[in-house]
Amino acid sequence: MISGSAPSRLFGPRRPLWPAVRQLAGVLLALLTVLTAGWSGFVLSERHGLALLRDDADHRLDLFASAAQGAIRRLEHIPATIQLNREVQALLLEPHHALRVSAANSYLRRLNAHLGSLAVFVLDERGIVVATSSDQAGDDSQLGEDLSFRPYFQEALSGQVGRHFAIGARTHQPGYFVSHPIRDGARVLGVATIKISLEPIEQMWEMLGAPALLADTNRVVILSSRPEWRYTTLSDPTLEQRVEMQITRLYDEQQLPRFPVPLRLADAESGDDEDSEGSAGIDASREFDDVLPPGLLPSEDGQRPARTRVLVLGRALDGMDWRLMIFPDLRVVRNQAVLHSMLSAVAVGFVLLLTLFLNQRRRSMREKLEAKQLLERANAELEHKVARRTRALTETNVRLRREIAEREQAERTLREAHDELVHAGKMAALGQLATGITHELAQPLGAIRTLAGNAVEFQRRGDQKAVSGNLGIITRLADQMGQIIQPLKGFARKSAAVPAATDVAHAVANALFLYDQRLRREGVEVRNLCVPGEVVAWCDPNRLEQVLINLIGNAADAMKDSPVRRLLISAGPDAAARDGEPPLRLDVIDSGPGVPESVRARLFEPFFTTKEAGVGLGLGLAISRDIVREFHGELEASNHPEGGACFTLRLPLPPGEAASDPDTVSPSIS
Repeated sequence: MISGSAPSRLFGPRRPLWPAVRQLAGVLLALLTVLTAGWSGFVLSERHGLALLRDDADHRLDLFASAAQGAIRRLEHIPATIQLNREVQALLLEPHHALRVSAANSYLRRLNAHLGSLAVFVLDERGIVVATSSDQAGDDSQLGEDLSFRPYFQEALSGQVGRHFAIGARTHQPGYFVSHPIRDGARVLGVATIKISLEPIEQMWEMLGAPALLADTNRVVILSSRPEWRYTTLSDPTLEQRVEMQITRLYDEQQLPRFPVPLRLADAESGDDEDSEGSAGIDASREFDDVLPPGLLPSEDGQRPARTRVLVLGRALDGMDWRLMIFPDLRVVRNQAVLHSMLSAVAVGFVLLLTLFLNQRRRSMREKLEAKQLLERANAELEHKVARRTRALTETNVRLRREIAEREQAERTLREAHDELVHAGKMAALGQLATGITHELAQPLGAIRTLAGNAVEFQRRGDQKAVSGNLGIITRLADQMGQIIQPLKGFARKSAAVPAATDVAHAVANALFLYDQRLRREGVEVRNLCVPGEVVAWCDPNRLEQVLINLIGNAADAMKDSPVRRLLISAGPDAAARDGEPPLRLDVIDSGPGVPESVRARLFEPFFTTKEAGVGLGLGLAISRDIVREFHGELEASNHPEGGACFTLRLPLPPGEAASDPDTVSPSIS
């Protein structure tokens, strides 16, 4: 019988999984390091090779550019000297004189033979060739040819030096045309032009040792070491450029297909990049270079793409608006980079193996000591962190308790200050109403004084019936005075806000009662549309009256200078109220000038007032809005469509009640 320990004897004890994983991770890390070293060696070697190749190509570009510019510029000054010849000057003054034409042609033939140029010719101010060195050749230089469409003529006629590549109008032979104005004082009589052969440049391609091209200012390839690239465009010409090419016939009737390599050319004038799929940048004022990926540049036979990357280098030829581009092959650079990559990987692998061997010998001696030190340090750090965290937590709790107490005290102080401010607002309103209240009480008091005197006299006479009647009237007047004083006592009482089911019509009636004398004295027509018991809101009735007194007083002040003085107060459900908004509304509308737009934004700011200095502190509306917001309502100001200001109180319903849903329409004050 095999016991439970048999597998251990047969297969040995189980090994922990982590060391194997760590060893595998070490092997993968070492392999990754070797690969990284190889890749780094490849990248660095390739960069170094590219730098050397760029330096060599730059040197060749400098030589080629100098040779090309020398071949062209050695003859650029010739047109400027032609105007010094007397025969030419005389011919332009008498263009149809046969002897002068013959003399000028003879001079130009001798000059052209000496210079070795393709042609030298003179045009009059209309662009007609009047003298030429090659009167038997059918080209731009043909006698009598109209060249007014050529840009080199137009530039010279405007007083500038013209420099342009163009294909001959008849022989279709390309050349570089340089023109210069011929002047008689300030007047331009004609244009002297020389056509320079580009054949010397064609013979210099071998010095570059790589495919190359020359493009003119229109980005058209005019010369190239590969014939299939000639007369292609490096970028799509605009419609304006196409029209100009057709008019000037610089390229004769040549079709201008797109260059086989898509390049992104930078515009030297605007600095913007044209839309393209390539990645090589060209700037007419500085050197440019980039690397084309494999397959982008066609091979020599043009039938298959090149299998290696190609470096793109180029620069602009000074004073000619020509761009020179070269496409060296990067095959040698890549092969050298691969060799350096392999050497780097082998060297790093050897260093890793040596380092692993040395570290393995010291690791076993250091592991126990490091483990013990790490454990002791970890325990000490843990105890220190626990103590520090405990102390910080205790301090935070104490600070939080202190802040809570301070905030509670601040809230109590703020609430007391707010109640004092509300009470002060009440007292201020009572002060403003003192005149009307005094008048209301003065009349009953005068009547009581008179009736009491009469009662004494009737008592002396023994007329008990008259005494009884006067005492009854006095009782009724005393009750009337009590009715006047009772709302004032409740309004002036200093108490905390206690929301309750409040009849809005009753609060409106009390507020209007306190302003009754002033409104009558000032001729204000009051329309109170509030029906008792119809609208019941959840708020403090005393403070609702305070808000209404403030709004009615402001309305009376606003209508002081109005020819028509009407005050309209209405209440009811708000059909336009959205979810979450108070469902009741109370509108106080006057016929005053309304609220200007510039004032409406600051209307509820404390201490902001439009009244004269000393009339008010600007706290009434701010206090009123705070009171309304205490019972979850809102106070808003707007202008009524028929004129005047409209202050709207939005009030909540008592708990458990639902507002009726009639179609609420804003009432008219007319």
